[in-house]
This record gives sequence, structure tokens and C-alpha cells, in this order.
Amino acid sequence: MSMLKEFKDFAMKGNVIDLAVGIIIGAAFGKIVSSVVNDVIMPPIGLMVGGINFTDIKIIMKDAITDPATGKVIKEAVTLKIGSFLQTLVDFTIVAFSVFLMVKGLNSLSKKKEAEAAPPPPPPTATKDQELLTEIRDLLKK
Repeated sequence: MSMLKEFKDFAMKGNVIDLAVGIIIGAAFGKIVSSVVNDVIMPPIGLMVGGINFTDIKIIMKDAITDPATGKVIKEAVTLKIGSFLQTLVDFTIVAFSVFLMVKGLNSLSKKKEAEAAPPPPPPTATKDQELLTEIRDLLKK
């Protein structure tokens, strides 16, 4: 029973839940970036370079085998899908740059918080007379 309790404690910790939420949001963000790249960025680039659809760019290494009687494909063609790779590369670049900016922003915020929360340095070592005078001064202020 103690192992089950330990697992429950582990799973219900804030860090694990935060991680799960981060993964879900990251997956959704990846889909958004893929859509932006596939549907917004790559079509104009393809148009500028001569009306190319990047997903159609591929090198056929071995042709497909078809049934001569029915025309159905028996074996798919073996291809290198260079256009899809380029789109995935652009996706990755955008996601990586976004994560870089987010981490950089979080790091700058944490540095500001550390600077604000840093305690003042301790006063230099005082002599007995100075400590006594400081106590008297503090009592007089009260």
C-alpha cells in the first residue's frame, strides 16, 4: 500500500501537473506553428520561386509497382520527400526560436526577482562599544 501512496504523492505534486499542462500546450503550439508554416509561410515562398508546392518536391528512388489489369498500386514508390523535410525544418526553427525567447524572458524575470530579494550585506564587524551604541540608538527611536 505504501508504494501506491508514494505514486499518488508523486503524481499529484505541482511539478508533475505543470509538466503535463506544458506538454499539452506545447503539442497544441506545435500544431499551430505547423499550420502557419504549411498554410501561410510556404505557399508565398513557393509562389516566389516559380509556383512550387513544397510538399510535391521529392526524389523518386524506385517507381511504384501497379497492377496492369486494374491500375491499382501494388507497391508504393520509394521517395525522398525533400519538400516535407524543408517544411518540418521551418516548423522546428520557429518553435525553437519561440522557446528560446520564452526561456530568455523567464530567465530575465528570475534575475530581477533575485536582485530584489537579495538581502543587504551584513554590517561590518562592530566593536562592543559600537554594538552598545547601536542598541541605545534603537531604544531611543522606540
